[in-house]
Amino acid sequence: MRRLSAFLLGIFLSFGAAAGGIGVTVTAGAEGRQVYVGGMPAGFTLSAGGAQVIGLSGVMNDNGVRSPAADAGIRTGDVIVRAAGIQVETVGKLNEILGQCKGKAVELEVCRGEEKLCVSVTPLKDKVTGKYKIGVLIRDSISGVGTITYIDRQTKRFGSLGHSVVSEDHREMKIAGGKVYRCSIMGVSKGVRGRAGELRGMFLSEGSIGSAEKLCESGIYGKVGESYSLDGLECVYTADISEVQPGDAYICSTVDGECPKKYSIDIVKVDKNNKSNKNFVIKITDKDLISATGGIVQGMSGSPILQDGKLVGAVTHVFLNDPTRGYGIDINTMLKE
Repeated sequence: MRRLSAFLLGIFLSFGAAAGGIGVTVTAGAEGRQVYVGGMPAGFTLSAGGAQVIGLSGVMNDNGVRSPAADAGIRTGDVIVRAAGIQVETVGKLNEILGQCKGKAVELEVCRGEEKLCVSVTPLKDKVTGKYKIGVLIRDSISGVGTITYIDRQTKRFGSLGHSVVSEDHREMKIAGGKVYRCSIMGVSKGVRGRAGELRGMFLSEGSIGSAEKLCESGIYGKVGESYSLDGLECVYTADISEVQPGDAYICSTVDGECPKKYSIDIVKVDKNNKSNKNFVIKITDKDLISATGGIVQGMSGSPILQDGKLVGAVTHVFLNDPTRGYGIDINTMLKE
């Protein structure tokens, strides 16, 4: 099987679980939605729909240092979709257009949230590189490893991660679609007090999972493809947060290869009113997981949390002062998206 790039997970906190040896069972329940339990690792490539501005910088020329983009009113979070009347889909395309302008003013079409703006920017010739620049830090996509939390039994739509994948400064980022690939976990850097560990994942080029369509505060959402097999995945009902009690529970997670496993945890605290998607405080109690990872590590967020046979939430964050503890999000917050 041919494999794509392997890399450390930096912006995603995800992990996985589904079921090595778990049959297709349905837990009885009068309420909640029926979903397949996730936990399988996934590789996400999300398109920004243009060249997204993630920062402003100065261009050094003979007259000092300036940012033509800032002077023109461009802001962090803007997405440049056209330049000089030409569609911009990649960073390379924007750089090509700027190089061809030879220092003449360029008309940019910019998306700012739901608003479209047209601004004129005059590039400056960088004194060091000799290239024409407008003083922006840009990206056209985000790639990383995540974990599928659930797949809706009826709609085949999925939710993953349980938290935002962009920093506070870039919360305005929208995505113009993306692809979701199967992924294999190749290694682990164990977490220790004061430093979060991380999973190392590799995209697998064969066997697409589906498409990503939405990025928001509670994760990444999309739909699995027709060719993706759901055979063997456990099907359960979701629980209302009022049903969740402190005590024994388990998570599904993948910390090696593609096969998820169940690991025991304690739900220490339930906070249904928390507005920061930190509805649960959990503690890892499974000795095998602690031995393998030290507790919760980057790459494990999105792991399903189950109690009494129902899906109640997903892991989102780790406590830096104690890697065996972390936060979880209420599953109903994810289902709303």
